[in-house]
Amino acid sequence: MSKLTQLVLLGGALLATPAFAEMKIAVLNYQMALLESDAAKKYAVDAEKKFGPQLNKLKTLESDAKRLQDRVVKGGDKLPQAERERLELEFKQKARDFQFQSKELNEAKAVSDRDMLKQLKPKLDKAVEEVLQKGSYDLVLERGAVVDVKPQYDITRQVIERMNQLR
Repeated sequence: MSKLTQLVLLGGALLATPAFAEMKIAVLNYQMALLESDAAKKYAVDAEKKFGPQLNKLKTLESDAKRLQDRVVKGGDKLPQAERERLELEFKQKARDFQFQSKELNEAKAVSDRDMLKQLKPKLDKAVEEVLQKGSYDLVLERGAVVDVKPQYDITRQVIERMNQLR
């Protein structure tokens, strides 16, 4: 029997039991709770300031490379051979620089994101724990595992608010 079929049968069995009617159930979007917190929003602004200049440099490199490529394509056979070779070489160099700097920026951003997550995860876990204890929930499901949910069962906003209160 497939896992999905087992899960559906288990869900059906739970719904059929009288105890299920008395269960207190909630849904939590863990990722949204993290990303919508004040700390994560502040991090996004700080990261934009920190990595913005590098990103602008990449955009300039990309537009320069595109401009060179367009000159080669539009010039076609009309360009002298030496000029065409120089433009192609310059384009290749800009493309290599773009790839290298893009990779460096992505790696630096990933390290920064991991550090931020390492700092925020304990706060998020504490906020989740406090909201769950306060609400006395019997079952909490990750939002991604649920097809649809009524807003009154979603505790994501409560977790975000609690996380924002923690210092």
